[in-house]
Amino acid sequence: MLKVGLTGGIGAGKSEVSRLLVECGAVLIDADRIAREVVAPGTPGLAAVVDAFGEEILAEDGSLDRPRLGAVVFADPDRLAALNAIVHPLVGARSRELEQAASDDAVVVHDVPLLTENGLAPLYDVVVVVDASPKTQLDRLVRLRGMTEEDARARMAAQATRDARREIADIVIDNDVPLERLRQRVREVWAQLERTAHERRAGARTSRPE
Repeated sequence: MLKVGLTGGIGAGKSEVSRLLVECGAVLIDADRIAREVVAPGTPGLAAVVDAFGEEILAEDGSLDRPRLGAVVFADPDRLAALNAIVHPLVGARSRELEQAASDDAVVVHDVPLLTENGLAPLYDVVVVVDASPKTQLDRLVRLRGMTEEDARARMAAQATRDARREIADIVIDNDVPLERLRQRVREVWAQLERTAHERRAGARTSRPE
């Protein structure tokens, strides 16, 4: 199994890259999706978040009001750290369960938005960073996600810098490009990941005692 950590700043287009990798054959473990699951109504995770932040972060149906919570934590590093301390261990445990269910020869891509911020690079065999300019990120967040410019800038500022992400990258995917060029680049990266996985399997076989 080859464990790949995929990350990128908000608005960089990481979700599109993960979708393209799945088309190529990757097994995807999406930390954002898991993060929603572990704070679904009735879970211990949601109870812990409510205990820390109050019932005002709940929607009328009892689910987590993510925009309201986001407005609170992304403007306050201490409160963001408190939220991460609740959610990240739950996400990590569930991610490990899913990884263990994958086949031995799989290329498992962990889509982890805060990989850089949380010092998680050593957990992966390869780290892939989806990179885009801050101008591109801001445009996507405002135009495609409907954020205000102020909110978008606050979300970007709460994350690691572009340079910090690139420093931990084994592979960088430039996403300041049209979709077809991105698709071609992802195919190239997939071929590289498959070669690496094959080399690791071959090395493991030759290192086994007879």
